Amino acid sequence: MRILLVAPPGAGKGTQGALIATHFGIPHIATGDLLRDHVARGTELGRAVKQHLDEGGLVPDEVVLEIVEHEIAKAKAAGLGYVLDGVPRNITQARTLYEAALELDMTADVALHLKVDDDEVVRRLLARAALEHRSDDTEEVIARRLAVYHEVTAPIVDWYAERGILVSVDAMRPVEEVGREVLAALEVLRPLVGVVPPGARRPIDLTGLGAAFGK
Repeated sequence: MRILLVAPPGAGKGTQGALIATHFGIPHIATGDLLRDHVARGTELGRAVKQHLDEGGLVPDEVVLEIVEHEIAKAKAAGLGYVLDGVPRNITQARTLYEAALELDMTADVALHLKVDDDEVVRRLLARAALEHRSDDTEEVIARRLAVYHEVTAPIVDWYAERGILVSVDAMRPVEEVGREVLAALEVLRPLVGVVPPGARRPIDLTGLGAAFGK
């Protein structure tokens, strides 16, 4: 399985990504962790990343995508899929990543969309900030991050829906419930992804399942 995670901050991408990776025995490509690892090891790429961060800027798309493409190529060489967490964050990244993966014959089978209301995102991030004694995750900062997500990242959801690979789940529930639904959905899709091409598929919205079963 080759899976992309699309979600606002605080939706549980890291948790669900790790769960999916363990279940399917595939690499969890978490871009934030990879960037921090390169900085810690002092690689050439890590020094470039550190310079951008020290100057208060964002890491350029080409740097992030270079790391991701390298990890996807490693997964292909090992005969594995992947779960990608942290990229793409904008439509340009999404298209560039698709073209790179297409060359490797490693395009995503599923774009998993974890849906969470803004109020819940704020609650979770403020709780995490208090628990981890972080002063950078204030309500004002979180509001800015959400605004960026809705303006820049959310349109990617429509693009994946058009390609027929979008699967949306309700991530407002306890993490264990979300995880069970995610794995169940992916297991149902697993035998189909190699048979039914993305263009012949339709987006799947599981967010109403709770209501359908009286929850």
